Amino acid sequence: MDRSVPTCKSFNNQQVEEVLSKLPEDDLIVELAEFLEAFADSTRIKILLALTIGELCTCDLSSITGLSVSAISHQLRTLRDKKIVKYRRAGRNVYYSLDDEHVEAILKVAMEHIKERRK
Repeated sequence: MDRSVPTCKSFNNQQVEEVLSKLPEDDLIVELAEFLEAFADSTRIKILLALTIGELCTCDLSSITGLSVSAISHQLRTLRDKKIVKYRRAGRNVYYSLDDEHVEAILKVAMEHIKERRK
């Protein structure tokens, strides 16, 4: 049995070459995929949307989501590891915020896309 991958002749070789020349390196594509994985969880999305409104402590996020502080801390660790949120300590409390304006922009554009699809 022949297991070779079927091939076809490209209809627009010039366009294919142009696209290939403009694509980022594979390691950057993998990093982007790993970054976007963090957005693939509804609890993390709820946390991030809450943080678009302002800085919140773990207890506040627990109340907002209805999850335990331990569960929230686990989700926040994932978001911190991906550099999506940052934190600061104030005494015994830890406050979280979005890492930068890019995260809020990603959420805003994604939400606009979802709302547009619902029309």
